[in-house]
Amino acid sequence: MDRTAELVLRPARRPIAYDPAVEADSLHSGAARVLESNWTGRSTVPSRGLYPHQWSWDSAFIAIGLRHLSPLRAQTELETLLSAQWGDGRIPHIVFNPSVPLDAYFPSPDFWRSSTAGRAAGAPRTVQTSGIVQPPVHALAAWLVHCADPGLSHGRGFLARVYPRLAAWHRYLLHRRDLGGGGLASVVHPWEQGMDNSPCWDAPLARVLPAPARSFRRADLDHGAPEDRPTDLDYGRYVRLATDYRDAGYADDRDRAGRGGPGRGAGSFAVEDPAFNAMLIASEHALARIARELGATGTARHARAERLTTALLERLWDPERGMFLCRDVRGGALVPERSVSGLIPLLLPTLPREITRALVRTVRGPHFSLGTTTRLVPSYDLLGEAFDPHRYWRGPAWFNTAWLLERGLRTHGERATADQLRQSALESAHSSGFAEYVDPYTGEACGTADFSWTAALALDLLHDEPARDSHGVNDFKGGDRG
Repeated sequence: MDRTAELVLRPARRPIAYDPAVEADSLHSGAARVLESNWTGRSTVPSRGLYPHQWSWDSAFIAIGLRHLSPLRAQTELETLLSAQWGDGRIPHIVFNPSVPLDAYFPSPDFWRSSTAGRAAGAPRTVQTSGIVQPPVHALAAWLVHCADPGLSHGRGFLARVYPRLAAWHRYLLHRRDLGGGGLASVVHPWEQGMDNSPCWDAPLARVLPAPARSFRRADLDHGAPEDRPTDLDYGRYVRLATDYRDAGYADDRDRAGRGGPGRGAGSFAVEDPAFNAMLIASEHALARIARELGATGTARHARAERLTTALLERLWDPERGMFLCRDVRGGALVPERSVSGLIPLLLPTLPREITRALVRTVRGPHFSLGTTTRLVPSYDLLGEAFDPHRYWRGPAWFNTAWLLERGLRTHGERATADQLRQSALESAHSSGFAEYVDPYTGEACGTADFSWTAALALDLLHDEPARDSHGVNDFKGGDRG
C-alpha cells in the first residue's frame, strides 16, 4: 500500500486534552501500530516516505521501545544494524534497503559507493551503507533490551554476539575519531551528530564550499515543507563534506582536522559535540554492565567512562552559560551557541553536583524555559538569532532528546521536572500523531507523521518509569555492580 499521503506534513494544531488514565491504552495501541507499519521484517524504517532505509541511532531508540512489544524484535533490530558494521569498527548511519528505488532518498547508495570507496576501511561487500556514523547510543539500547527479557537474551546469546561489535564500535570512536587529541570523539559531518541543521554547525560550516545545486536533487523536499527543512546552501555544504570524505576513502586520523584548504579536503569540518560524547560515555557504562553479565569485569570500562567524563568537563563545559558547548576542532574554540546537545550530559550519573544544578537551572531558564513557556525542550536557544520553532533542529522539540533529558533529570533526583517532561512528551506524541518533531511551545506537529522513534520512546516513557530506577542509567554509578 502507498502510504506517502499519510506521511506528509500534518497541519498545525493545538494538542488535544490528555487524560493519562484514559489515553494510555490509546497511546500504546497507536505507537504499536506505527512500529508495526514501519517494520520491514528485519528492521524498522523511521518513516515509509521520507526515510525508507535503516538509520543507526533511530534503530537504537526504536529497539528501546520495541522491547515493550517484542524483545525478540528489539534484539533483531540491533543485530540487523550491527551486521552492516565496517571492518574498522564504525557503524554506518544508513543501511540501505536494495528494494527501495535510488531516487527515493538522497544521498543514495550510488553516492556513498561504500563497497568501493570504503574498501580500505572494511566496508561490507554484501550490503550498501553510508560511510559516516551517528551517535553511539547502541550499547545502552542493547543493555535495556537485554533487561526486558534476560531469559530470551541468554537463550539466544544476544549479549555475547553484540558485545564484540559494540566494543569495536567504541574503539573506533575513541581512537580513530579523537581528532582534537583531548580524548573526546569528533564528528566529521553534521549528519553524524544527528542534529543535522543545528545553528552550532553554522560557523564550522561557513568555511565549506557548497556543492553546486545542480549536482544533486533533494528528495526530502518531496515529503516536507521547504521552510521546515535545511536550506539549499546548507545542503550543498553537507553534500560537499560527504563527497570529500568519500573521495578520501573514508579515512580518519588526527591530522585530518588540519589538512586541506578552506572548504576542501577531508578535514574541513571536525567538531567535538557534548551529546555525541555523553551518549558514548553512557554506552561505555552500559558495556561495563554487559561485560559483567557475560562473566568478565567491567572495571576498566567504568574507568574509561570516568576519564571521558573528565575530558567532557575540561573541553566542553562553559560555566558562564551553565551548559556544555561544541568545540570546533579546526578553529580550536568553543562554539558560542546554546543547543539541546549541551544539556544531554545530564544523562551521566557521575557529573559533579554543581554541574548538574547548573544544567537544571539552564533547562528551566529563559533559553529553554521547560515548564514555563515550553512544553518540551527546544532543540535550540529560544533567545538565539537563528531560533525557528519549525525549522529542522533550529528550534523544534524532538522526542529522542526529551527521552534522554528525562532519564538525566531522573538520574540526578529531579523527579518533579522529569515527571513533567515525561507527561508533556506523552501528550505531544499522542496528540501530534507521533510526529517527527513538534513546536516546543504548543506541541504542534512538524515534519513526518508516524515517526518510529517517537512511537518507540513514547512506549518506553509510558511503560518503563518504575523500571528505569532498577536497570537504567542510574545503575552505572560507582564501579562494577552486578
